[in-house]
Amino acid sequence: MDNLIEIKNVSFSFDAEGEKRDIIKNLNLNIERSSFTVILGHNGSGKSTLAKLMNGLYKPTNADGSVLVDGIDTKDETSEIEIRRKVGMVFQNPDNQLVASIVEDDVAFGPENLGLTPEKSRERVDEALKAVGMYEFRKSTPHHLSGGQKQRIAIAGIIAMRPECLILDEPTAMLDPKGRAEVMSIITRFNRENGMTIVLITHFMEEAELADRVVLLSDGEIISDGTPKEIFSDIKTLKSTGLDVPQTTELLYQLKKNGIDIDTDAISVKETAARISAALHLEES
Repeated sequence: MDNLIEIKNVSFSFDAEGEKRDIIKNLNLNIERSSFTVILGHNGSGKSTLAKLMNGLYKPTNADGSVLVDGIDTKDETSEIEIRRKVGMVFQNPDNQLVASIVEDDVAFGPENLGLTPEKSRERVDEALKAVGMYEFRKSTPHHLSGGQKQRIAIAGIIAMRPECLILDEPTAMLDPKGRAEVMSIITRFNRENGMTIVLITHFMEEAELADRVVLLSDGEIISDGTPKEIFSDIKTLKSTGLDVPQTTELLYQLKKNGIDIDTDAISVKETAARISAALHLEES
């Protein structure tokens, strides 16, 4: 297995009002190159902290814990720039990542800080803006754009740096359904077509359905790890963490609970309809 990120026995804690607060507890996790992994968990479960550990913004607070990015230990301060090149991060609020008054200047900020020539930087900016469907807005003011458009600009700014991995910390939390769909379309395309490693922190179940793998986090520990179907079919574990269950999964669960012999591993509406049809011995129209 070709792992891009390896998290080994990592703990992270800080002092809050004189008391030590453990956020991540002896956690082990590998992120395979070119994979699409979703991290699920309730508020306070440690999702955002884990994301920041993955790209070196946070360091393990235990001596024997380590995070390796393509073999590089994030505790190595001399390698911070190289780690940022390999792992880019997009946050929940795009306004926190917009640094310039013109879209193309904002996207150029990252490549320029990597020391690229103006010509190479220009090439990357144009390529990134076209990739997220925002090239026509390159001369616009970011703060006049919609939330979804701003988030696409934030993603373009990271993409222009050509990272191997893109970590997104609840990037659609502040967006309307249209904005969420736009951002998710870009994320999945980068993964499927370009082989970019994606780590998505989210609490939207419909977004988690698109991943190859879902890791369920609770109180700083991994309590479940598998495919979306495996995770969502475990209704009791999901509910025990305070997470919503996909409506399709809940429907199948309730039907089975009420005596209908039905498979409960479907996620999409189409799959769910097929399961119900088969259980009731109806022919699909």
